[in-house]
Amino acid sequence: MTAADAIVLAGGRASRMGGVDKPAIVIGGRSMLDAALDAVRDCAEVVVVGPHRRELDDRFGQVREVPPGSGPVAAIGTGLTALDSAAPLVVVLAADMPFLTDETVHQLLRSATESTADAVFAIDASGRPQYLVGVWRRSALAEALAGLDSLVNQPMKAIVPAETILVELPDIADCDTEDEVRRAREAVATDRASARLDLTEARERLGAGLTPLVAYEAALSEVPGAALAAPITAAGPLPRFDVSAMDGYAVCGDGPWQLRRDVGFAGGARPQGLRPGEAVRIATGAHVPDGTTSVLRDEFAAVTADELTRLPDTPVRGDVRNSGEDRKIGDLVAPAGTRVTAALRSAAASVEVTTGTVRGPVRARIVMTGDEIRSTGPLQTGQTRDSIGPVLPDLLAGCGVRVVDRVHLRDTAHSFDEMLTDTSDFDLLVVVGATGGGAADQLRTAIARAGARILVPRLALRPGGSTVVAELPTGPTVLGLPGNPFAAIAVLLALTPAIVAARTGAALPRKILGPLHNAAEITAPVQRITPARYAPDGGWLGDPTVRTAHLAGLIDRDGLVIVPPGATDGSTVEFLPLPC
Repeated sequence: MTAADAIVLAGGRASRMGGVDKPAIVIGGRSMLDAALDAVRDCAEVVVVGPHRRELDDRFGQVREVPPGSGPVAAIGTGLTALDSAAPLVVVLAADMPFLTDETVHQLLRSATESTADAVFAIDASGRPQYLVGVWRRSALAEALAGLDSLVNQPMKAIVPAETILVELPDIADCDTEDEVRRAREAVATDRASARLDLTEARERLGAGLTPLVAYEAALSEVPGAALAAPITAAGPLPRFDVSAMDGYAVCGDGPWQLRRDVGFAGGARPQGLRPGEAVRIATGAHVPDGTTSVLRDEFAAVTADELTRLPDTPVRGDVRNSGEDRKIGDLVAPAGTRVTAALRSAAASVEVTTGTVRGPVRARIVMTGDEIRSTGPLQTGQTRDSIGPVLPDLLAGCGVRVVDRVHLRDTAHSFDEMLTDTSDFDLLVVVGATGGGAADQLRTAIARAGARILVPRLALRPGGSTVVAELPTGPTVLGLPGNPFAAIAVLLALTPAIVAARTGAALPRKILGPLHNAAEITAPVQRITPARYAPDGGWLGDPTVRTAHLAGLIDRDGLVIVPPGATDGSTVEFLPLPC
């Protein structure tokens, strides 16, 4: 890791929490200050800016901004002056985020060392920049502070440089109110049962833990996306009767043959039986007459007047499909768990089967969250266009999911409660946003209140780590996606097939595997998912950088690749094709 110092902001009293010492608040068995200090434990020098704390280890420097409580910019300036080290990078963290980890800092440092930007800041799951979770070039930070007449009560935006990079990180929810502290504690209690999962572990848990849908009888033509709950067997033979496999002549015995005037057509009347030495013109699929010993195809035949002969040096073939040679009555057409596809419907219809016992298709309700999101009409100040809600039905349909409706929820404390209890119309609730644990992120606490069983608490995935998957007591699955557009779509495509397979009793789709030619420049300490295109000689080329706030990075791309930690060029990766 490139050498870095750290400034931890731990000053002031929380006015919205009755003046308590906010960094000292304990969540999940450690204070929020301890969480920040643990996150920067690998830094060369660490200084804590705030009131003196006797309990801190001597290895941490302690200073106080002047005047006390004069804002983050003043605190950062004081902290920078107090650092004796000359490390080229400086980590700046606020001590009000209970879920910080050293990996949070390592990801920011990697982005800083791989770029020439003056600063790298985290963005939370809703897409909001967090300027107090960042890494600065020391020279850029010193220059920005020196450019101000005064550091007192300045907003952070006063020093944010023009050349910055934003990195989505899942664990940067802050706690500014008592309600946010309560929700953070609930989230810790909920998440303790399981560690952060990679996609393989998550899919396995979904397959083993989700409850299958109730089986019922249905017309196969009406349930695309469902899966068979019981095997289908042939109700009639295939072919149903002896039919010609080619256009030509039904013949009896060895030639030459006397050619009759009647003709056998597919779907038409069956020609009268043949006597030895007779032939009759016949079409592909037509019922061959009694006495037929073979069909002489057109390209092997010669006709002179009423006489039919075989051309010299042509092979002798039967070219008759006998009744039941493909399927006999009672033969297995498809076992339980087979997906209801066009191929299955066709194969079943060919043996007189049009209905079956099925589970599914999975019915989904899409929930877009956030007061700032607007689907239609002109945008007002602070609003953002809903750029992913309109495309989710198409993407879900490609995964075999039938979307029943799409709704928008406002950011209120109990906005999810009614939706998580009134679940009779859907099997899958796809929620975009509200998963990170921040001030407006209500889904996790609502899931806890609903008594849901969490299968995937979070993902060890970049981006998309804030994902949550749970099963409600009433049966439906909740798929909570990050509010960040690319992260939401990436996780949707990675996990929805596993959810559909588990709920319908189908097998997981086979993985598409192949070499990623530039894996070394994409790999990270956790799984990473990124757009990719087909390479000319096979395999894929992935995008080393991803702009997660929109889907423009998917234009002219063939799909996504899931890159494992430590991958090298040519490593085998999983490919997720983009639905057309």
